[in-house]
Parts: sequence; C-alpha cells; structure tokens
Amino acid sequence: MSAAEADKDLRIAVLISGGGTNLQALLDSLPAHNTSTPLPRLSNPSAPLPPQARITLVLSSKTSAYGLTRASSCSPPIPTLALPLKPYQTAHPGASRADWEQAVADEVLARAKPDLIVLAGWMMILSPAFLNRFKAAGRGGAEVPIINLHPALPGAFDGANAIPRALEAFMNGEVKGTGVMVHRVIPEVDRGEPLVVREVEISEDDELEKLEERIHQTEWEVIVEGARKVLAEVQERSGA
Repeated sequence: MSAAEADKDLRIAVLISGGGTNLQALLDSLPAHNTSTPLPRLSNPSAPLPPQARITLVLSSKTSAYGLTRASSCSPPIPTLALPLKPYQTAHPGASRADWEQAVADEVLARAKPDLIVLAGWMMILSPAFLNRFKAAGRGGAEVPIINLHPALPGAFDGANAIPRALEAFMNGEVKGTGVMVHRVIPEVDRGEPLVVREVEISEDDELEKLEERIHQTEWEVIVEGARKVLAEVQERSGA
C-alpha cells in the first residue's frame, strides 16, 4: 500500500476490558478484516463501515481480555496491547493513575494514529487530562472523536450495572423500558452527546439474563451505526 493510499484509511482504535463482543461487531462490519470469531447473524444488522475503515489497535485494560484474541486472530492480525493499571504502577514505582492514562494515550497515538477511538466495553473512567490529549491530535490538527457504548437511555442509569438497575426500576414501576446508546465521551460519565439511541423493551416475565441478551444484540447494531456516523464526519471534514 502506498503512503497516499494509507492516508485515505480511516483508522480506528478500540479500547476494551473484556470479551470483546462489541469489538467483534465492529470487526464483522469491516470488509478489510477477515475475522475467525464472528457473532451470530443479527436480525437487524447495521450497514457495514466504509471500506477504507481499519482497526489499527485494540488496547485492553486487562491482560486476560478475550477481545485481544479476537483482534490478533484476524487475517491480517490487528495489533493489540494490554496495559493494565496495577501492573503498570508496579513496573513504574510511584506512578499515579494519571501517569497510566498518559501512557495509554501515548500508545494509542503512536500505534494507532486514530481518526476515531471507540470505547467498546472499556471499564475505566477517563479523566479530562486523557481526553484533552486528543483535542488536536487528528488529521490537520482536528480533534480525534471518542465514542462510548452504554446500555441505557440518555440520562438514565449512568455508570456501572446499568442493566440490572434498569430491570429493578422496571419491576418497581419506575420506568417503562430501557435502551442502548452510543455517545460522545466527555468528562461526565455517560453524559456526552447521544449519537445513536435505541429503545429496548422490558417484559414482566424478564429475567436479567434474557434482558442482557436483548441489550447485547442491540449493542452490536448501534456500535456499528455510531462508528459509521462519526467516520462520515471525519471523511467530510478531512476529505479522506
């Protein structure tokens, strides 16, 4: 590939902490990646990402995250990196969480050169200092957009354990349903501008496992839709 062709690529860095099914949804939508761990076929799949899109790094906050295997087993393999907080602090005595975040940002910028960063099951809250590293790090000095997938509707059940909290609220008559959103990442957790919002029904006979299954299938659709929407913005701005 020539330098000119490579410059037209839309480079995506994906940050994960676990099994990587949401990462896999992105992989399944990318013509450039031949994946060996596809998800079950969705009943309402999103349109694929642009053919220029490439995942150039999968970075995990946990060494054992299966999402790393999903990426490395693609053909060609996608570069991966595990950078857990506590081992980093052990290897760098006196290092703070802010130092670790700086290291994560450094690795993402150096290895991925991203046009888009997707938090796909990333379980670490990111500070304003981390987010500020990407304000002018994109093409032509533009901001690198960072998006997150959250299993709740805007303004409802921010933070951890959103699905069981929504089910409990439903059973208590406090809400009529729940949903999934992809939003821009800002310092306030799960409060950034919603880009894609999808409602998910809760039934009277729902158990947590059944609701989680429906929400996860919805997540696999909206994460692709959200990434596609932001990449279109990058293309329009940069002419990539």
